Amino acid sequence: MFTILVAEDDVRMNGIYCDTLKANDFDAVPAFDGEQALELMAENKIDLLLSDIMMPCLDGYELTKQVREFYPELPILMISAKESYEDKRYGFLAGTDDYMVKPVDLNEMILRIYALLRRAKSVSERKLQIGGTVLDLDTHTVNYAEDCIELPKKEFLILYKLMSCTDRTFTRRQLMDEFWEYDSESEERTVDVHINRIRDKLKDCQDIEILTVRGLGYRGKRI
Repeated sequence: MFTILVAEDDVRMNGIYCDTLKANDFDAVPAFDGEQALELMAENKIDLLLSDIMMPCLDGYELTKQVREFYPELPILMISAKESYEDKRYGFLAGTDDYMVKPVDLNEMILRIYALLRRAKSVSERKLQIGGTVLDLDTHTVNYAEDCIELPKKEFLILYKLMSCTDRTFTRRQLMDEFWEYDSESEERTVDVHINRIRDKLKDCQDIEILTVRGLGYRGKRI
C-alpha cells in the first residue's frame, strides 16, 4: 500500500483528501503545516507528498524545496487556490511534479496521483538501493559512502541480478545463459572470474556481498 502525506492546514479539506485517498486504497498521513510534514517524513516511509501552498510555519513552496534536498525522487503534487501562471511557475521551480488549482476534482486528483506514482516506479526500478549503496542501471555504477565505482556492463548486470533476487541462488550455467551469447566459446569458469573481479572492486562496500553456494553457484546477500 502506498503512503501519501497530506500537508494541508485546513482541517476539513485535509480530512476530505485523506478520506478520498483511503477510499482508493492509499494510506494517508495528515500534516497541518510544513514543519510537521517534514517531521512526519523523517518518521514514516512516504511515497508521495500532497501539499497545499499557504500553510503556517513553512509554506508549500519552501516545504517542496526542502523535500527536494533530501528526497529528490519523491513525487509531489501541489494543490492551491493560487491559480496564476506565476504561482504555478514558482511551484514547478520549487520542485513540484504536478499542480492542481482549488477546488479540485477529487477523481482527477486520484488519477494524477496514480500517474505520478507510476512514473516514480519506472524511475526507481532503474536503481537498486541497499542500505547506503545504490546500484544505477543507467550508468552501471555502484555508489556507496563517497565512492562511485563504474563496472563493465557484464559485471554490473551480474551484480544487479544477484542483488535484486537475494532469496535465490543462481548457477553458473544460468548466469552464462543470461549474460553471454549462446554461441560464446566462454566456459562456466568465466563466471567465477567476473565474480572475483566484482568482489575485488567492491571489497570496501559494507552493504552487499556475493556468497558462493558450494556445488550450486552464487547468491547475493544484503548485509
